[in-house]
Parts: sequence; C-alpha cells; structure tokens
Amino acid sequence: MTMGSNVSLAALSENVGSAIVSLGWSSPTGEGDADVSVLLLDAKGKVRSDADFYFYNNPVAADGSVQLLGKEPTADGSEDRISFDLTAVPADVERIVVAASRYEQARFAELDDLKVTLADAGGESLLRFVIDDPGPVSAIIFGELYRRAEDWKFRAVGQGYESGLAGLATDFGVDIEDDEADDETESGTAVAEEPAAVAVSDAPPQTTLEAVPAPRPPADEEAAPKKRTARPRTAKTKVTPPRAPVKSLAENESWKQARLFPVSALKSDRDREMRSTSVLLSVMAQVPRFGRRITAPFGAPSGRMETFTEVSLPHGDTPRRPDGIIRVERAGKLWTALVETKTNGNPLKSDQVQAYMDIAARRGYEAVITLSNDVALEGSPLVDVKIDRRRKHQVALWHLSWAEVAHQAQMLIRHEGVGNAARTWLLQDLLHYLQHENSGCHGFQNMGSAWVPVRNGISDETLCQGDPRALEVVESWERLIRQVCLRLGGELGQKVLPAQRARRGTDPGARRARLADQLCLEGRLQAELRVEGAPGLLTVNADLRTAKLRTSVEIPAPEQGYPLTWAKRLLRRLAEAPADLHVETLVEGETGGPRGTLERLRPEPADLLPKDSATRITGFRLSLFKSMGSGRGSAESGFIRSVDDAVHRFYTSVVVHLDAPASGRAAAAAAAAKERATV
Repeated sequence: MTMGSNVSLAALSENVGSAIVSLGWSSPTGEGDADVSVLLLDAKGKVRSDADFYFYNNPVAADGSVQLLGKEPTADGSEDRISFDLTAVPADVERIVVAASRYEQARFAELDDLKVTLADAGGESLLRFVIDDPGPVSAIIFGELYRRAEDWKFRAVGQGYESGLAGLATDFGVDIEDDEADDETESGTAVAEEPAAVAVSDAPPQTTLEAVPAPRPPADEEAAPKKRTARPRTAKTKVTPPRAPVKSLAENESWKQARLFPVSALKSDRDREMRSTSVLLSVMAQVPRFGRRITAPFGAPSGRMETFTEVSLPHGDTPRRPDGIIRVERAGKLWTALVETKTNGNPLKSDQVQAYMDIAARRGYEAVITLSNDVALEGSPLVDVKIDRRRKHQVALWHLSWAEVAHQAQMLIRHEGVGNAARTWLLQDLLHYLQHENSGCHGFQNMGSAWVPVRNGISDETLCQGDPRALEVVESWERLIRQVCLRLGGELGQKVLPAQRARRGTDPGARRARLADQLCLEGRLQAELRVEGAPGLLTVNADLRTAKLRTSVEIPAPEQGYPLTWAKRLLRRLAEAPADLHVETLVEGETGGPRGTLERLRPEPADLLPKDSATRITGFRLSLFKSMGSGRGSAESGFIRSVDDAVHRFYTSVVVHLDAPASGRAAAAAAAAKERATV
C-alpha cells in the first residue's frame, strides 16, 4: 500500500472477523525500539473515555476487541503484534488508530524498515505498508481501521508527531496529567515529552494508567560506551510439540516418565498450595510470553519479571506470608502483585485477602491476585474486601482460575509456540502438573450445595420463584460455561466466548435473577457460545425435568439456489456426523418445519422440505441429545463432565464439518444479486 490509500478487508479475505496487525522496524545499532498504542475513536474522532487508549500499561480490552500481544523478534529487527476482534468492537466506535512512539529524545528517523502488516484470522498476510522517510518525529500513526457500513477498511496513514505520544493522545481527546513540575523538582532536569500519566476519568482509582519513562542504564554502566551489535538480531523460531507423539523408549506402560514437577508426594492441601504456587510462578518467570499472558490483563507492564514465594511481610503484631509475589520492572519502575493461592475446593478467605490488600496499599504495591479453582463472575466478587478510598494509593484485586492458567499454557504449547524447545518443555510439564489428579488445580468442579435440591425441586415441581438456591445454580452454570469455553478454545486454538443476549450495560445481578426465575418456571438452563469460525452460535440447553442435554447450532439458509440443493449439500457435509444427529428445517412465520435424524434423512433429503413449496426456509437447526449427569461434581457421572463432553462431541463431530460464515464481501454480493433479481 502507499500513503493515503485504503482497502476493504472483506475484499482481501473471507476470514476477517479478527485480525493481527504487526508494526515492525529495525535498528542499525540493534538497540532502538518503540512502544505501540491503540485508540478507539467515535464518530467525532475522539476517544469515548481514556479507557479507549491501549498501551503497555493497559494492554487488553475487557470485551476482547483489542489485545496487545507484545514484541516478537524478526530476522531484521522486531515487531509488535496487536490482536483485534472486529466482531467485538462496540458499535459506537468508528475508527481504530494504530500508532507507536519512542522514548525521550529518540526519533523514528533513527530506525529502518518501518512497516505495518495485517493478517487475517487464519494467519494469512493481507497487506503491507512501508514508511520510507518518517523524519525527526517521536510518534507515528502507522494506519487505521475504520467502518464503512458493515464493512471494515484499512487506511495507510504514516503521519508523524514531533510532540510525541502526548501530542498524539491529546489530539484524540485523551486527558494527560502533566507531572513535569514534580519531575523537575526531584531531578533538576528537563522531563521527556511522553505523558506522565493517563487518567481514566470514569474508572475507579486503581485503574489509573501510568505511562513509564524511558529506561535508564544502571549507574555503573552510564559512563561505559554502548557496544554495537555484530549482526542483526535473528528471529526466534516458533516451537510447538509434534502432532504425533514420539514413541516412548519405556519397556512398558508401568514406567513413569521423570517429571520436573512431581505430584506423587503431595499429601495435604498446604503442600498442594505451596507446590502449585512455586511451579506456576517459576514457569512465568522463565517463559516470558507465558508470564506476560497471565499478567497483562491485570495491568502489568511488559518488562523483566521475577517471582518469589513464602515472603514474610510485616502486618501488625504478626507478619503475613503471601503464597507468592510477582514483580515486573520496566524503565526503572516496579509493578508488584501479591498472590494468594487455593487448590481443590478450598474457598478464599476474606480476612486473608483483606490483610494482603492492606499490606499492598501501605507498601505501594499495585495488585493482589487470588488464584483458585473457582471462576470469577462479572459483578459478583469471590471475596468481600473493604477498600479505603481515602488512601492515596489504591490496590486492584484480581482473580485467576486454574482453568485460565491451563488454557493459556495450552494455547502457547499447541497453537502459538514459544521461543525455543526448552520453554515449550517447561510449559508442557506445567500443564501435565495442573491436569494431574493430585495437583488440586482442576478448575471449577462443583455445582454447589444447591444443585441437588434445585434439581429435585424441578423434577417434582416444588421449586418456587424467588428461591435463592435457584440463583446459586444459575451462578454455578455461568462459571461452568466460562470454563467450557476455555477448554474448547484451548483445544481448537480459537477464541470461544459466552454470548450474552442482554443489552450492553445491563446489571449482571438483575440478569442472573431473571434467569433464576426462568429456571424455576421452565426447568432449563441455557447458554450460547460464540466460536470463532463457526457458522452460528453453539447453544447448550440442560433440561432438568427430562435430564437431557441438547447441543445445537442454527445455520442460515443460502441466499441463492434451490431448497432441495441446500438440503442435499447439507447432508453431504454431514457425511461423517453421528447418525442420531437431529436436523430441523426452520421456516418463516412458523414454530418449526420438517425434522428427522440424519440416519433417516440421508436417503431422502427431500423430507427436509416443507409440503407447501411457497413456504420460505430461513435455515436449519442441528442438534445432538445426551443424558445429563446427575451429580454436582466433575466425576464421570457428574453434571459438569456431561456438559463438557456434550459440547466437545458436538463441535468435533458436527460443527467442524460445516461451512464458515459468509464474509462481508460474499454477503454483499449475494444481497446485490438478490436486489437485481427483484428489480
């Protein structure tokens, strides 16, 4: 592309629901670098709030639309990768600006090979824009994504800012707090042009995003001349395990492979907590990409990480010993989080977490991270703590499930790779440890004490609306679905998220109360999963009256062709699907059309067509039924295992055989053809 040109993403690929944008450069000295930033802009060309400004201290959007993935070495320098889920971008965001800035007095003219590339969800490179002469500027807008009707386009910009990141951010409506006077008082020198802090006006105090100044060399290195690198840095190879397992050299199956993290000696919950914390934190420090994946959602900067266990910290008369501490250094500034760990079904204790929050506030630490098998829900904290708003320094409280840890390890091991074979092996051993029955790190595994009474109350029709136990079951169901998404996404290497049909901004508590009333009346739990690349939402329905699980997906009817052709083609696509798959024709204005099992329909595809040829077919619904586990736990006969197995079976035996959803380009062409035919 050339400066100022633009292109429709749908014209380049049919797989642009998500995209990876990479900003690259090289340095003659091998030491030059820059930081990327992303701004979401409304129709007026301004950020809706300062939370729409993403950089290294605010790398991930809560809705998953933006995620800064960090730096990757390349053959001739390095590149920063940014993941965009364009389907999740809020409707009132019109443009997405992608920029980069340099530290202190550094300028982009000192870097070579400035470029931006964009790849689709399948990893195929779609476009490339090279900035030939950036000039003496300290910030550059490389390009921007913008909407045109339902289509996304990319524009090659290449605009520079001599005023740096502060000038760029201010132009788009970000509020910059100027700490120049304080810096001059403390250091007696002029400050950098970069913003001292980005204040989030409508967010709680702990989410203030502090920009980090340029790195300063240690005192003993300041006088030493910088060494030039002998050659350009080379790219790290992507290392993933072989798809087919290597044949073992063991004589028989009784020989157990030696493990770096053994689990046989774990005899108590305290042993499990200590071992699990040490194992996780050590791998985070030794595999930077994994450590970054874990800490980025909590606001940690990208930098050098060190982790510690069993540290004693003063607290009143008796010192406290958090299970772990994470510290990240960037440009001479430290980000610190205390870690409190639980394994098996052990709950977090409010007094413990409260003590760590108080310690962190007094010591100026940024966060407390709780880690357990439970899954945190929006608007429903796992522990109640009191936050003193009068304190100048506020501490953020975050929760992490062991299922999320396993998911991130699985994504890196199986699909994305890490820098070398040794790090891959470390992650594999961590994942083996987490999945072992002795570790106690199995994720959400108990529907709670309310499950059996609610199930029985629905069966004998004695459960009344307003019963608080129904709300407990709804919350457990939501946790289970979130974990199912993590497991399926880790296996597929694709984004899998729960789909909420509630309006944006709806109170989560009110939504769950409504679902609890619905459970009491209808006896059903339902959830929808959005799987990247699937033709529609994957629906999971648990009917507690019939003890049946139903997994289904609805496929829209093609815009062109004949109904009999649609039916035949669908059955051909499902040639390897289970014979007991139910296929139902969806028709306009009616509750349901013809239906039957795949086994019965294969020889007679015409049985899927309505008797009245004038009836319009809107799509097809595919469903599998399975007996529901009755137990509240995750044993083989439990409800949790049955839901997990049902979703996995439906996706791997049915959804994988279906066509991906039509791209924006194909949909537009079909709509135009239909309009011409009508005229």
